[in-house]
Amino acid sequence: MSPRIALISATPAAIPPAVAALATGFPQAQPWNILDDRLLADVGEHGRTPALDDRMRRLIGYAITGGADGVLLTCSLYGEVTKQVDAPIPLLAPDEAAFDDALSSGHSRILVVASLASALSDSTARFEQAARENGAVVEIGGVLAPDELVETCRASAAGWDLVLLAQYSLAPAAEELSAALGVPVVSGPRSAAARLRAVIGE
Repeated sequence: MSPRIALISATPAAIPPAVAALATGFPQAQPWNILDDRLLADVGEHGRTPALDDRMRRLIGYAITGGADGVLLTCSLYGEVTKQVDAPIPLLAPDEAAFDDALSSGHSRILVVASLASALSDSTARFEQAARENGAVVEIGGVLAPDELVETCRASAAGWDLVLLAQYSLAPAAEELSAALGVPVVSGPRSAAARLRAVIGE
């Protein structure tokens, strides 16, 4: 029986990249999309509050009781909520696997790219924390690219040897961006799919 992977999203834009990554990296998996499209908007209005965290925890609980074999959050702003849940199945923050892949890549100058200022600051701060916790000595920079992703990065990426995409919605541009910049590009959906396949199995 195909493992069911619950993809919990706060924006519809994150769903296609997550589903596509599972199709490529974990084709045996059956994606189950759970969407609360106010979670991201409400963070923008009030910041991430205990009430919003509780909403996300309840969605995780719904996925678990509904028979999911694994849960992946696709919104980086809620990644910390995974630490608040004692889940009986694999539960991944959106960029948990991507952070590990970037830090274990052997590259020491890593550029975080986002299209939203909130995502850039949040992802950069959490990536810096992950680097400290792993004892990794890396230089981390950030680029805000609200539009024309490739051209914006081309103008800012000189001297950086790996790009980390901060949002799932940017993942479809990963290959084009890597070809344009000549450096590896790590995206959350692809790394997460590989991690889920590794921990759940075929």
